[in-house]
Parts: sequence; C-alpha cells; structure tokens
Amino acid sequence: MATLPRIGWIGAGRMGVPMAGFVLKAGYPVAVFSRTATNRGKLVAQGAQEATSIAQCAAASDIVFSSIPDDAALGAVALGPQGVLASLRRGGIFADTSTVSPEASSAVAEEAQRRGVAYLRIPISGNAASAQKGEVTALVSGPAPAWNTVKPVVETFSKVQVYLGEGEEARYMKLVINALVVNLAQGMAEAFALGRKAGLRWSVMLDTIGQSTLASPWLKAKVALMKARDFSPTMTTRLILKDLDLILAAARATGVPMPLTAVTRQMMQAAVGEGYGEDDYLSTIKLMEKQSGLRTDRVE
Repeated sequence: MATLPRIGWIGAGRMGVPMAGFVLKAGYPVAVFSRTATNRGKLVAQGAQEATSIAQCAAASDIVFSSIPDDAALGAVALGPQGVLASLRRGGIFADTSTVSPEASSAVAEEAQRRGVAYLRIPISGNAASAQKGEVTALVSGPAPAWNTVKPVVETFSKVQVYLGEGEEARYMKLVINALVVNLAQGMAEAFALGRKAGLRWSVMLDTIGQSTLASPWLKAKVALMKARDFSPTMTTRLILKDLDLILAAARATGVPMPLTAVTRQMMQAAVGEGYGEDDYLSTIKLMEKQSGLRTDRVE
C-alpha cells in the first residue's frame, strides 16, 4: 500500500478548517499552522499535528496548502527566509487556495521555480457553508504533473475540480466567477426593491423567482436566505470589497472596461457605510430598500 503524502495546512479560518478536516478524514497526515491558536486547535482536535510556525509546518510536509485572505498574506506565507518556499523541500508542492491577484501569484511562481518547488494555484469557488459539505469547486492551474499528484487530496474536500492551464488561469477564472456573483447580487437588490415598492409581497416575489428560468443553485440558496431575512455572512460585505478591487485591477491591467462592476463596488462601499459591513454581501438589498423609502426591519 502506497504511503500517503504528508500534508501541511496553513490558515485555519472559515474555509480552511472544513477543507483540511476532509483531508484528515481521508486519512492523510496533516500538520497545521494558523496565527490563532484557537483556530489551530480546531484541527488538532480532529487529529492534525500542531505546527508553531510556517517553517515548521512546511518542513514537515510533502504538499503544503494555504487558505489565507489576501495578497499581503500570500506574500508573508510564501516568501521570505521563514516562508513556505524557503522551508519546503525541493520537489515539494505548494498549493494556494486563496483569492489573490494574478500579479501576487506570479511573484510566488517565480520564487517557487527558483526554489525547485511546484506551485499550484487552486482558488476555491464556494463559501463556508459549501466548504463544510465538501461541495466547493476547485479552480486549478500550474504544472500538470503536480496537479496529478495533488488531485486526490483536493478531491477529498471539493465536489468539482477544473484544470485550466499552466499559469495564472485559475486566478483569472476566480475573478470572472466573482464578478458575475457580485453583480448579480447588486442586480437582485435593485430588482427586489422595485418589486416591494410596486406592492409585491416579499415571500411571493422570492418564491416566484426561485421557480423561474433564472433559478440557478446559487440564486435558489440566496432566495431561501432572503425569505428568512437572514444576512448571516457567507462572505461579508466588507470582505467582498477586496475581491471587487482585484477584479477592477485585473480589468485595468488587461484593458477591459467594467462600468457595471465599478458601480457595484461603490454600492458595496455604501452598504459598509450604512453599517452592513459584517453582514452578507447581499446587504445591498437593505441598502436599496432604505434608499427606496422601504422598511428593512419589517417585510411582508
């Protein structure tokens, strides 16, 4: 029986904990590092070995995954004398699952090549709820041989895996998906405000939309939450601003006009200004209701 590769997991947040948990359940040996001891403890309780530094986690692993918030965190984790690339053995694999810019990712790719480490970009399409069910989509790019090695591990925590190419294709694909999602959210906010203002009953309007030709799995899930006026965050309004900035930066770099996305970014910022920053990014529904003279605390 073949020996399973040793897995390092850096970042034990809302996405990292459930994904790494599935890897543990599949029987892989996992070493975990997170800046917060409480978060590390969630995976240690499931059988992970606790690492006290990035360097220790990487040195004990054949494959290192990271699940971190932004460009700065990726640089801090991957680069530098105590980072993953300096600590992982030559021939090892570094797989980042975060949503970051193609530019930051390219800088890591250059250093990985210099260090003899295979670097996979595996941004995840999904949220904490789908991660807990193992139903996220893994968008993958990087060296194909490395992906063939890592794929069985990724299959433990994802429902779909899509290999897109050798470079930064997965980073751009994640931005494309997020651009669609966030603009749909703003479109829903405006449409729902119109319906309510015209006298449509909230629950009837949502039931009708949920049975219409528009009803994708994403929209059906959001409609169910909105019927209950549940704005618990799958991703906070404040955090979605980071993704919008990445999308618009990529648009500038590639010469693509994105006027709708630029307006959506401003509406999300306005929602944060109204105090909805820690709500789900569908909080723009409440913003549009408020701007339309509708009540947000009582909906019929």
